[in-house]
Amino acid sequence: MPFPTLQTLSIGERLRPPRVTGLADSSEAKPVPASADVAVVGAGLIGLSIAWRLARCGLAVAVFDRGTAGDGASFAATGMLAAAAELEPGGEDLLALCLESQRLWPTFRDDLEAASGIPIDYRDEGTLLVALGREEVERLRFRHDLQSRAGLSARWVSGPEARAIEPGLRPAVTAGIFCPEDHQVDPRCVIQALRQALLKSGGDLVENASAVIDQAGGRIAGVQVGDNFCRAPVVVVATGAWTATDDILPAGLTVPVRPLKGQALALRTDPRLPALTHVVWTEDVHLAPKADGRLIVGATVEERGFDAAVTAGGLYALLEGARRALPSIEEMEVEAVWTGFRPTSDDDAPIIGATPLDGLLIATGHHRNGVLLAPITAKAVEELVTRGEASGAAAGFALDRFPPGGSIQAENHGGFR
Repeated sequence: MPFPTLQTLSIGERLRPPRVTGLADSSEAKPVPASADVAVVGAGLIGLSIAWRLARCGLAVAVFDRGTAGDGASFAATGMLAAAAELEPGGEDLLALCLESQRLWPTFRDDLEAASGIPIDYRDEGTLLVALGREEVERLRFRHDLQSRAGLSARWVSGPEARAIEPGLRPAVTAGIFCPEDHQVDPRCVIQALRQALLKSGGDLVENASAVIDQAGGRIAGVQVGDNFCRAPVVVVATGAWTATDDILPAGLTVPVRPLKGQALALRTDPRLPALTHVVWTEDVHLAPKADGRLIVGATVEERGFDAAVTAGGLYALLEGARRALPSIEEMEVEAVWTGFRPTSDDDAPIIGATPLDGLLIATGHHRNGVLLAPITAKAVEELVTRGEASGAAAGFALDRFPPGGSIQAENHGGFR
């Protein structure tokens, strides 16, 4: 049932990319190419980033998705590039990967916008983490100490200083951390730009096509799509939360990735009311203002499998969490609500690299950092395809870090979020 307004989307309906004239019609069925140098299964932000980078190298690339580009976690994401804000205890290796990718983002942005002609709403105002009350200050101080020991650019601010950065915050905001290098993008625009850049680079995108990996002689042969076969010596699986459940992987190959449900909503800001210019995090929610006047409020963290229900409890938690920090949301129109599924590995870190099957690569399990880690993931997969190994921090995130047939349990440290 829709909210009673002509502008509001139905409950559960995700925000779609703004229309851009001159783009190819994505509703037209595309034929399955007979062959490709690389087949990518999954047309989310990770899969498209990989495919575009490989196509720019001159490789023939075909991307297959059972739905349409971005329909998984990508459209549901907020778009934060928050290496500092996301730091958790014990996350030093993941931090190195996040920082390396964060440094790649400005060039990635420039190249993508130039290749596609589509702006992606990259915003560099920074991220502000805030505490409301004494107990939250103590936990926030712990996070800042962690960031300081890691050498991150994160500045402790008093309550008045936090409200000077964001005047619309409640007086109850008593302290904060300002992370100037934690930026954001609009994932809807990024997906649309990647799709266009891939096609302009000569890549193929086949949507509404369920691909099944085919092998012969102990190595990858390509992918089967219905009655059609695409021959490819390399296949990259980038199907996010569905990696372990879609019957895509060959029998016997276990990838420890599960869906972690998140509910989120979009509010329509009113220019007459105090609005945010920075991404703001509280212990309960994050608030991300977009250039088109939307304020994204996210996101719940629920171990509910692929339960896509938008619940009263979830919406209440989001709205109350936002209202505690930003009172002006009480007057904002609810534009849309939705559910997404974070692809989460057993240690909350991505899985990027080769598998025991020759020619099969995976790029999945990015948890809350899929948008942030897209550039470094694409770079790593390009290196794996063209050189046989990944360089830098990405080399430590292969599948073989997990015991065969088992999993590594992530340590639950609690923390700011």
